Amino acid sequence: MSLSLDEVRFDEKGLLPAIVQDAVTGEILMLAYMNEESLVKTLDTGETHFWSRSRGELWHKGETSGHVQRVMRVAVDCDGDALLLQVEQEGPACHTGHRSCFFTEAHRQPGAAPPLSDTLGKLIRVIHSRFVEMPEGSYTTGLFRSGVDKILKKIGEESGEVIIATKNHKPDEIAWEMSDLLYHMLVLLENEGVPLSAIAAELERRGKPKQDPK
Repeated sequence: MSLSLDEVRFDEKGLLPAIVQDAVTGEILMLAYMNEESLVKTLDTGETHFWSRSRGELWHKGETSGHVQRVMRVAVDCDGDALLLQVEQEGPACHTGHRSCFFTEAHRQPGAAPPLSDTLGKLIRVIHSRFVEMPEGSYTTGLFRSGVDKILKKIGEESGEVIIATKNHKPDEIAWEMSDLLYHMLVLLENEGVPLSAIAAELERRGKPKQDPK
């Protein structure tokens, strides 16, 4: 970690808020507070440490539950008085057992869709649990048990459906068929052991400007 303490501004109590986000899906997992000691410990260990305002002590996230957060990236906001930590979350982030502490929806505009990051994250976790547990009666389990050829066949079929829907210029059908295609592609990635982080890394690599050869 290369973050310098000179880049951050603690408040009058020596604290600053730290937003914790899933490094792959972008889901917001929790909000906690850090003081200088907990920030240094986080940077040194690569796992999140926070300052408990209620108990007045340092705490290591997941120390008792095992639900640790491995820090992939730390960003500082424009004023230097807040942090964004992108992590690999082991298990749920919330002490209630929910994936995120923000599971209570207080308001939503009529017709507003949930964030893609939340929906995608849930789908990825369901597919992974099917791969690990193989519950009977699950369509996803059936795909895994049928093998890669079956999964590839479904991707081919759904790709064709996307093409037809697009040629017909029907937005609702495009969304439906693209959802089917995305689901089967995620099943393929799980089956082949390719994490979404590998896709993100490759896309980032492609987005970087190419340097002229010397």
